[in-house]
Amino acid sequence: MIDSAASLRPVPAPAPPTGFASGAPVRACIGLGANLGDPVAQLRAALAAIARLPSTCIVSVSSIYRSAPVGYLDQPDFYNAVVALDTRLAPQALLDALLAIEQEGGRTREFRNAPRLIDLDLLLYGDQVVDLPHLTVPHPRLADRAFVLLPLAEIAPGCTIPGLGSPAGLALAVAGQAIERLGALEAR
Repeated sequence: MIDSAASLRPVPAPAPPTGFASGAPVRACIGLGANLGDPVAQLRAALAAIARLPSTCIVSVSSIYRSAPVGYLDQPDFYNAVVALDTRLAPQALLDALLAIEQEGGRTREFRNAPRLIDLDLLLYGDQVVDLPHLTVPHPRLADRAFVLLPLAEIAPGCTIPGLGSPAGLALAVAGQAIERLGALEAR
């Protein structure tokens, strides 16, 4: 016999994926860069640290790209990549976590565009525009940098940067910047 009262009870929602708090995750994109020490090892260590963030799951990782420095030119070439992740961390909490990873990786800030062991930038946070005292998303210089646009176009070709357009479209304006695609970036 069928219990009609039991069949009308609401079915509980499935548990959220492991490692996430309640609420829908947001797709965020993080820029990684390094030009001191062993830059590729620094990028790999940062990727591994990002993978351990709470309420966060890495979705895709670009290739490594080597590019000439921007701004302060008397320094080694940079090695860069972009990581797409799903996170339930709020934008400021995600930035704070990235800054902690930088600090653990030995990042110092002597002057703007200085050489660095590791640099992590919150490039995109879903389709949100964030304007806080210490956080602007989309990243304010994203559209001017091939070392961000090319890896972003590689892993998220269909994304639209709020107020700017597609990474591939924006990359046309910075096509003169010297950049070389290297191999895959994998956490170690």
